[in-house]
Amino acid sequence: MLVPFLIMLREGVEAALIVGIVASYLKQTGRGAWMPAVWVGILLAMALSLFVGAGLQLVSAEFPQKAQEFFEAIVGLIAVLVLTSMVFWMRKAARSIKSELHHSIDAALSHSTGQASALIGLVFFAVAREGLESVFFLLAIFQQSTNNDAPLGALLGILVSIVLGFGIYFGGVRMNLRRFFFWTGLFILLVAAGILAGSLRHFHEAGVWNRMQTIVFDFSNVLPVSSPLGTLLSGMFGYQDTPTLGEVIAYLTFLALSVFMFLRPAGRHTVAAQASH
Repeated sequence: MLVPFLIMLREGVEAALIVGIVASYLKQTGRGAWMPAVWVGILLAMALSLFVGAGLQLVSAEFPQKAQEFFEAIVGLIAVLVLTSMVFWMRKAARSIKSELHHSIDAALSHSTGQASALIGLVFFAVAREGLESVFFLLAIFQQSTNNDAPLGALLGILVSIVLGFGIYFGGVRMNLRRFFFWTGLFILLVAAGILAGSLRHFHEAGVWNRMQTIVFDFSNVLPVSSPLGTLLSGMFGYQDTPTLGEVIAYLTFLALSVFMFLRPAGRHTVAAQASH
């Protein structure tokens, strides 16, 4: 429950920042009448995300066992890709996201015709990015989850992010966004490493990957994955009580490289600095 909550909280806050920047700029420049177009873009992006998620879930339910395992492995790899790209994109874009959005809004509204469509498209693509990232992550987590807590955690994360988004926009909530995105970014990389190891396991169960299947250690008697703590660690970080050599190598290699790249200095400007102006 904690993992989907934190991921959806981060995704929701990212989307809320983007929408908040757009709404604030329209208000500041006397173009608040265009806000209905912003809401249309948001609703269309949400509809697309729900449609893609439901479609993938329905299609996968029809697969035979091995095909299902292969599908889950592919979804896991996509989830790792989008989660990692999300972390590094925000780390890089934080320095210029506000000015870029302002420029895009000016460009969208500078034409004599098609202004509404251009603004709807701008908001739609910005929010749809966050929504589709969430879809693949949630699919990967739901496939690994053994209970019904994951959907509840995701819903709570979305609801809290909406409240925070309105609070930030109206000035009632102050957040240190630099720290928020830093610590959630590290957490996401840990989660992504676990999903990557899990994808390798699904490939093996699908009969696609059969190398490096030596058991590195056996904690099934000390901390079984079926125990309360084992279930928690499995849901959060992809813990397995009998991991194979391939899974351990994939986990540690991805984590070492991604954390190293993430901790490299990225400049002084951050989302917090951009959002405060």
